[in-house]
Amino acid sequence: MIPAFAARPVFVVAGALAAVLTALSGRYGYHRDELYFLVAGEKLAWGYVDQPPLTPLIARISTELFGNTPMGLRVISTLASAATVIVVALLAREFGSNRPGQVVAAVCAAVSGFLPGVGHMVSTATYDLLAWMLIALFAVKLLRTDDRRWWLALGLTAGIALENKYLVVLPIAALLVALLIVGPRRVLRSWWLLGGIALAGLVALPNVIWQFQHDWPQLTVAGGISSDDGTENRIMFIPLQILQLSPLLLPVWVAGFRRLWKMQWPRAVALAYPVLCAGVLIVGGKSYYALPLLYVLVAAGAEPTYAWITRHRALAAAALTFTAATSAIFTLPVLPVSAVDFVIPVNKEQGEQIGWQNLTTTVANAIPASERATTTILTSNYGQAGALRRYGPAHNLPLAYSPHMSFADWERPADTATGPVLLLQIERSPALESHFPNCHQLTTLQNPVTNDEHGTTLVRCNAPTTPWSTLWPQLRRYY
Repeated sequence: MIPAFAARPVFVVAGALAAVLTALSGRYGYHRDELYFLVAGEKLAWGYVDQPPLTPLIARISTELFGNTPMGLRVISTLASAATVIVVALLAREFGSNRPGQVVAAVCAAVSGFLPGVGHMVSTATYDLLAWMLIALFAVKLLRTDDRRWWLALGLTAGIALENKYLVVLPIAALLVALLIVGPRRVLRSWWLLGGIALAGLVALPNVIWQFQHDWPQLTVAGGISSDDGTENRIMFIPLQILQLSPLLLPVWVAGFRRLWKMQWPRAVALAYPVLCAGVLIVGGKSYYALPLLYVLVAAGAEPTYAWITRHRALAAAALTFTAATSAIFTLPVLPVSAVDFVIPVNKEQGEQIGWQNLTTTVANAIPASERATTTILTSNYGQAGALRRYGPAHNLPLAYSPHMSFADWERPADTATGPVLLLQIERSPALESHFPNCHQLTTLQNPVTNDEHGTTLVRCNAPTTPWSTLWPQLRRYY
């Protein structure tokens, strides 16, 4: 028998997080990825070269219902983050935490760095985190009750999550490996497991078919990211795991790991985390790929943490305040724009929300009004293209193109486009400019923060020497 659910206080904590995210959702502006999702949402498909279709679909729904503004776009993300807090509390309940322990789990999740950070924006990680928590909840219920029917709920959730991001296979694989090592292996000997696998495959099938029909472009993207960042990801894996959740939550999830190990029946849940970390390190994945399972350990550590809090109330209050404040400063748009450079070295995503309207204005000023109808704007990445698609019409700018990710598939310049070309390059590329005669730099983008776009060069060239249809495949970039 598990304790009663502390519904009212847990919902208050989730509601408080939702209120904070809502209050801050209109600050700074769209994130680079959000600008991409806005365009992808206008071009709904069963897949894209770098992701499945769920996040662009959610972006489309949110903007249709609440308006195409940063605040309107982020409503569903805010609700998903509040739901994640509730699921973390439910996990604590499954591990035997009483009502105060469940509230501690909810508070720890709400003030951590990662959850509010991904909840503030529309990102695949936002919905991935909620899916991982639900999968963990169903897996824990399966182990606690020995009711194999939970495999169906787990499979359905995994299938939906696969339509958002393929990373969901990692925690499931880690759990299966952990079950084989420490048991109970009997839960694997069940037709319900096969039913769950079939259900997951059926839900994920449309995107798998799309990837097959397009020669598995997402594998190309993933391989490029791993080869480009793999060594750095391995070096920074452990430090970022601690920093991204919050250093002061380290004792909570360590206590959770120890508690699960002592309880025996959920040992596989505890072991799944180091198994997952080993897998991510081997492939050179990013640190946040394994981070969601730390929330499961936080849920398990909530009960002993509450016991500690009752003996050290003043210290606990100070730690909570410090954790909430540092998480907000480094993951939420609370600082004035002039101070954001302070946090960019730790969390570059803060800077990725600033400067897109400035970029659009700079582009508009670089193109004479007499040439706007005939100029082709070629951007180097999907953030630039997305920003110009979103803000360009207000400046009467022509459609911006990009050979980056799925933008390369959506549109390319027509072969009849023989007017001037404006290249946006983070760094000038002689190889790119060799396709266009008479290139000369017009200006350099000056952003209010030193993000990736700061210093982008605007270069004016003549039309390419070969037809756009011939040139376009050569320009394509997957990462």
